[in-house]
Amino acid sequence: MGGAERSARKKKQAAREVVQARSSGSDRTKVIAGIAVVAVLAVAVIGYVVFQQMKPSTSTTDAIPLAPADHTISAPAVRDGGTVLVGKDTATVTIDVYEDFLCPICGTFEKTYGTDIKKAVEDGKVKVRYHILPMLNRLSSPEGYSTDSANAALCVADDGKFNAFHAALFNKQPEEGEAGYTKDQLIKLGKEVGVTSASFESCVQNQTYKSQLDELMSKTSNDPALRDAESGRFRGTPSVASGGKLVDLDNKNWLSDLAK
Repeated sequence: MGGAERSARKKKQAAREVVQARSSGSDRTKVIAGIAVVAVLAVAVIGYVVFQQMKPSTSTTDAIPLAPADHTISAPAVRDGGTVLVGKDTATVTIDVYEDFLCPICGTFEKTYGTDIKKAVEDGKVKVRYHILPMLNRLSSPEGYSTDSANAALCVADDGKFNAFHAALFNKQPEEGEAGYTKDQLIKLGKEVGVTSASFESCVQNQTYKSQLDELMSKTSNDPALRDAESGRFRGTPSVASGGKLVDLDNKNWLSDLAK
């Protein structure tokens, strides 16, 4: 074998080694990339599990916890048709509050203004007429939680225990798109807040006030005083009205202004 031939063979061998090295490097890169992807997915899965564990539980068997005392109004509460009037007879101002127990912004409203409303009511400055609407029935799974909870609240109001029940359902709300509390859970909460009426369970199970709630929803949706100026439709929940006019909730002092 001549020198030229040996030189050519060495070049071919070197070329094969370069190709092999590149291939090996590529394989290592693929392995490293694969490990990185697996690691990222593992972190994502762990994060999701932790998030799910931190979310409020709306298990169909868990008891609904009571709200803290400083979020529960201490004043007479009387059912008036499909609404509940809370406050002292001496109050000269009445505000109408429109809510849905599934509405997350209503929950924020209660957390923001609940203690202020409680003080104004207990001081005898205002009465509150709660209109608990069956507006978001389609947004629970199974559907219908808005009606079930609103009906249960009216059943509880017949025993004068609305305030604690109302506070508890906003203190720990089910999330939109998920299961609401069951009728059995609502009954258990009613008993926990002090309902003793023999007809209470059947009132909840049979949706005694469903027709009144449907009528309330229709009346509210068609009330000109509650329509948004731009859309011409019911503004939605939460809404507050007084004296036949919507209250501007962008004004943080709306309650103190009304209670003067």
